[in-house]
Amino acid sequence: MRISVRFKDDVSIVNLSGKFVAGGDGPFLRQKVKDLIEAGARKLLFEFEDVPYIDSTGLGFLAGSRELASEAGATIVLSGMNAHVRRILDGVKLTQFFELVDDENAGLARLNQIRAEPLSDTPRGSETAMGSPAESSKPGRVRKRPATAAE
Repeated sequence: MRISVRFKDDVSIVNLSGKFVAGGDGPFLRQKVKDLIEAGARKLLFEFEDVPYIDSTGLGFLAGSRELASEAGATIVLSGMNAHVRRILDGVKLTQFFELVDDENAGLARLNQIRAEPLSDTPRGSETAMGSPAESSKPGRVRKRPATAAE
């Protein structure tokens, strides 16, 4: 697995390449995401176009990244996922926790759209939301909003 990070405006684009299998990939990538979030990244786009396969290591990375993002009020969008990788995520019920888009441009547009939407604490219909209904109602939303005096 190879990883590269680049930036477009306020979006951190994490390009993944190669089979996402057991080894040092999971902890290294989890640390990379943690570093990005600690540096202030709040919009992350994980590009899966060059990932032909994912195993439990990759699934653990996604789950861990989602948790880190949730705690920091960041949003993760997954793009370019092939049908095989998508089936694996579907099989373990992880797709319900992520916003999935076809390509990088759609991911950038979605991240900008998500951040423009107001936060709400009630789930919306059958849309895919990142996090549990208690955490979010918007697709890809991971931020827990603190209560305010007005609420």
